[in-house]
Amino acid sequence: MLFHSSIRTELARSFGVTLVVLVTVVMTMMLIRTLGQASRGSFDPADVMLVMGYTVLGHLPSILTMSLFIAVVGTLSRMYRDSEMVIWFSSGRGLSNVLGPLFRFAWPVLLGVLVLSVLVWPWSQQRIIELRNHYETRGDLDRVQPGFFQTSAAGTRVFFVEKDLSGRGEAKNVFIATQEDGKETVTSARRGRVENRSGERFLVLEQGQRLEREVGKAELKLSEFESYALKIGSAEISLQSNSPERSRGTLTLMAEPTNVNLGELSWRLGLALAAINLVVLGLAIAHVNPRVGRSGNLMIALFSFVIYFNLTSVGVNWISSGRVPFGTFMLTLHGGTLACGALWLTMRHNQLSWRSLLPRRTTGGVGVPS
Repeated sequence: MLFHSSIRTELARSFGVTLVVLVTVVMTMMLIRTLGQASRGSFDPADVMLVMGYTVLGHLPSILTMSLFIAVVGTLSRMYRDSEMVIWFSSGRGLSNVLGPLFRFAWPVLLGVLVLSVLVWPWSQQRIIELRNHYETRGDLDRVQPGFFQTSAAGTRVFFVEKDLSGRGEAKNVFIATQEDGKETVTSARRGRVENRSGERFLVLEQGQRLEREVGKAELKLSEFESYALKIGSAEISLQSNSPERSRGTLTLMAEPTNVNLGELSWRLGLALAAINLVVLGLAIAHVNPRVGRSGNLMIALFSFVIYFNLTSVGVNWISSGRVPFGTFMLTLHGGTLACGALWLTMRHNQLSWRSLLPRRTTGGVGVPS
């Protein structure tokens, strides 16, 4: 049908433009945020673009959903304003018949949102955590640059090396200042190297001395050594034992239905359900009276999207804390939204108004609107 093909073509054009704009805005915001985290020592500066890419990929379901919603509302609003919908109605077709071409266009986007939220979202979060943990684990020594003082990730140690013999994995003239457990320690050595011993990383110093004193006391303890090993972290990174729920696979969340896991599951499934509901809501909201203007329905669309996604985010905390059961929240929010959208669409289809649903009072046997 000509109308179906024309509306899908315009939806595709509007969706593509909106998607490019939103992705550009989100990439700019994530770049600024990632640069700030890298400057604070959370990530390796060389991994900034990689972390930004994983972050944008994780937010892509929300971006696709918002782009689809804007495309539906914007396209149908223009058709109302240019009286194209009047021609559609005069041909004997109702508003509910527009759902067919809308979902024929939207189903690849809806499928993409489901795949991204269920599979790609935890994968991207796991990659980001791995990059952060890898940098923090090796950061106490591997980030040290010759001639610069470098603070450890925990902030309890300061490293300095005069010359890095990177070809042999050693450093010359090593200086370490430590403050922990109520003691201040200054260690210096002519040479140092990193070794892995039983799964732990050690900094082995040779031909040096160690100055130690307790905070608040004047006594000093000086000792010299030929070889001294200082533990600086684990040799391997393990995410399996203490993995945040965002990086866990969807099947793992379903196999372990704790409150925290169910809260994260509600977010992933909620993104896919929200995308479907917003298509129905967009069709109902897009009605425009050419004599009045289109600002009213655009404001309603904006507030509907913001409130819907905020409630989805709040639901994660409610379910995680055990305040609301998982099934009750999903049925109330997403099922209720779908019911409201279907009711609103039915009223638009039958050209009813909210006032017509109110009870009427009668005077002398004649019905008078209240």
